[in-house]
Amino acid sequence: MHQIKTICICGAGTMGSGIAMVSAQAGFQTILFDLNDAVLEKAQTTILVNWNQLLAKGKINPEDLSRFQSLIQFTDKLADCQADLIIEAIIEKLVAKTDLFRELEQINPLNTILASNTSSISINTIAQGLEHPSRFVGMHFFNPAPVMKLVELVKGQDTNEKVITLLQSICQKMGKTAVVCKDAPGFIVNRVARHYYLEAMWLLAQAQENGEEIDPASIDKILTASGFKMGPFQLMDLIGMDINYGVSQIVYDALGQPERLKPSPIQAQKVADGHLGKKSGKGFYEYK
Repeated sequence: MHQIKTICICGAGTMGSGIAMVSAQAGFQTILFDLNDAVLEKAQTTILVNWNQLLAKGKINPEDLSRFQSLIQFTDKLADCQADLIIEAIIEKLVAKTDLFRELEQINPLNTILASNTSSISINTIAQGLEHPSRFVGMHFFNPAPVMKLVELVKGQDTNEKVITLLQSICQKMGKTAVVCKDAPGFIVNRVARHYYLEAMWLLAQAQENGEEIDPASIDKILTASGFKMGPFQLMDLIGMDINYGVSQIVYDALGQPERLKPSPIQAQKVADGHLGKKSGKGFYEYK
């Protein structure tokens, strides 16, 4: 496989901008693409603020900051999305992802690696819409991408083993720990984590039905005191209610709708009300 020098991230939301930040800091020429100029502008501002915070804390020096800035390009033109590795980080909708990858295939050479940051959509299903699925892989970062060390590399049935080997080295250069798994509902982390969220919401629902004084903060406090870094309700607010609920629905359906994995009506209502967590200012908690 060829050497990776340029990485393009499609989607400049929280996850995409975080991945772009990680890419530039690791020394890769980085392109961050989004069709929405407002989203792109916000990403540019957020990345610069984060780097200036690292500078203020003495974790990087002015030369580092200048180098990082020189390595990142922001664009709203799909034609600019030409790179050795392209990481898709757009909305969790199958059609949107497959449409984007089809367009990316047309403007990139055969040795460009295509990766999806999807947290739950089947890699094999996305690959069905591609001309060359052997170069396609799941590359799932966790939020916030600059902080979280884990990356899931998800192999589709046609993924070339050399692609996995190369991306393991890229993750290492980024300071990440890569774990490799085959395509399966929820992959590893989201499959295991469903119970952390669902059981917490089940406890909350039971308490509400029985008139007991238990709230999300109480449950979070118990679990953080037990050793978890964040409680389930805090974590759902951070991830985004719509994203977390969507993953639960996908895993539930993919595994034949077992009762133990049934998505919570409490979370469904939050999504319907637009109470998506930190990004909307209100979820299980309120944010200023």
